[in-house]
Amino acid sequence: MKNILFICSQNKLRSPTAETIFSDKEGFDVLSAGLNNDAEIPLTKELVEWAETIFVMEKSQKNKLQKKFRKSLNKQRVICLDIPDDYEYMQPELVTIFNSKLDNFFKIK
Repeated sequence: MKNILFICSQNKLRSPTAETIFSDKEGFDVLSAGLNNDAEIPLTKELVEWAETIFVMEKSQKNKLQKKFRKSLNKQRVICLDIPDDYEYMQPELVTIFNSKLDNFFKIK
């Protein structure tokens, strides 16, 4: 089982959408969290340490993640998806973007 974590700022729109889309993929355990302290599910060091791969939505979030959780980031792969905060939860355009950017990643080989 591969542990995948999706992160955005508030954990209200983008990262929960990604978690919903990919949570049923066989061989993957998927969670989401937000970098802001007032996020729906705030990011913790335990979540960072749990993850094998972390997807952030924006470059600024990658920088904040690396600064805030430097000691917990050891072997995790951190990938920026470059998805702006312009979408609602499960908006069809956002679902399409996630599917096109992550289709190959979630294919079992």
